Amino acid sequence: MRRTFLMTVACAALALCAGEASARCSDDRVELRGDWGTARFRVAIADDPAERAQGLMHVEEMPRMAGMLFVYERPGSVAFWMENTLIPLDMLFITEAGLVRRVHSNAIPLDRTSIPGGSPDIRYVLEINGGVADDLGITEGSQLRHPVIPQDTALWPCAD
Repeated sequence: MRRTFLMTVACAALALCAGEASARCSDDRVELRGDWGTARFRVAIADDPAERAQGLMHVEEMPRMAGMLFVYERPGSVAFWMENTLIPLDMLFITEAGLVRRVHSNAIPLDRTSIPGGSPDIRYVLEINGGVADDLGITEGSQLRHPVIPQDTALWPCAD
């Protein structure tokens, strides 16, 4: 998993350098915006139970502007923990329309304490390197853009 994830992110970064930067939305990238500005992260997608269960476990390092987007079939209450996760992570809990409901900063590696999403309407969770959300100013109320979000109800559709 570690090598696969790092290779996916590295290949995505090379594609970006090759000219895909102008694309509005792509499966391997999320964009966030808010009063603080905008940010773009290269992501791996975890959209089935096995991928979500694996998550970023056993990953020893991750590029600063990379992460993993967890996609659930429908909105609900979610909770994460850090068992077998070796790096600190920020977790952004996001609604079906792309609204960041909660930011959990610097989850502790290898900790089994439950980290709840805090709302019953969470459909996506974005995990990024610990401390990056604070560094960039990402807060509750920020908006996420990605093609997996239903575009007819997205707060920030891909066509913008």
